[in-house]
Amino acid sequence: MSLKTYREKRNFRISPEPQGDPNGGAGNKSGSAPIFVVQKHRATQLHYDFRLEHNGTLLSWAVPKGPSLDPSVKRLAMQVEDHPIEYAQFEGTIPKGEYGGGTVMVWDIGTWTPEQPDVDAALKKGDLKFTLHGKKLRGSWVLVRTRGFGSSSKPTWLLIKHRDKYACEVDITATKPKSALSGKLLAEIAKAHGEDVEEAATGDPAPASGKTKKKTAGKKAAASSR
Repeated sequence: MSLKTYREKRNFRISPEPQGDPNGGAGNKSGSAPIFVVQKHRATQLHYDFRLEHNGTLLSWAVPKGPSLDPSVKRLAMQVEDHPIEYAQFEGTIPKGEYGGGTVMVWDIGTWTPEQPDVDAALKKGDLKFTLHGKKLRGSWVLVRTRGFGSSSKPTWLLIKHRDKYACEVDITATKPKSALSGKLLAEIAKAHGEDVEEAATGDPAPASGKTKKKTAGKKAAASSR
C-alpha cells in the first residue's frame, strides 16, 4: 500500500498530522494483532473515520453517522486514502484551510481479527467480515461494497454490525461521546490546542438545559416524597 495520495493532500509544514513512511509501512513485524481506530472528526461536517491496519497502513473509510450497534442499521462508509499507522494515535486539531481542517478525537481504538483467511481477496470481492476488540466497539462486523450514492467518486461501502452478544439498539455515539485516549469531548480537545471551541462543540452532545435539569430534580423530589 502507498501513502502517496495521503501525503499529496497535506502540507506537513502546517498540519500536525503524522507523515508516515512515503512508501507505506513495513507491516506488522511483531506478529501482534492489527489495530483499528475510529476517529471522530469535526471538519466541514461531523463524521467518523473508521480505520483498519492492513499491509503496513490504515485502510480508511469516512462514516458520516458513525458506527451503529444495531444490525438492522446500515451505515454508509466512503473509502478514502490509506493513512499511516501512526495516525491511529493522532488526536488534536488540523488548522482551518488545510485538508480536513477541524478537530480530531480518537473515539475508539483496539485490535481487529479478520474472519476470512484472505483479507485482500475479501476486499476485492467487496465483503470483508471481521471482529473488533475495542474499548467501545466489539464483536463481529462486516464492510460490504455497494454501488454508491449521488455524485460521489469515492468507493462506497456499508458498515454493518452482525447479530451477537454485543449487538443492541443503544446509540453508542451518543452514550459514549468522549475520547478513548484522553476522556475529552471535541470542545475540550479544541480548547487544549487553542482552536475553535464553539465549532468543535457542535460535534458534542448538547448539554442538558437548565429547564430539563429542573424537571428531573422536580421528579426526583416528588418521588422521594411518596
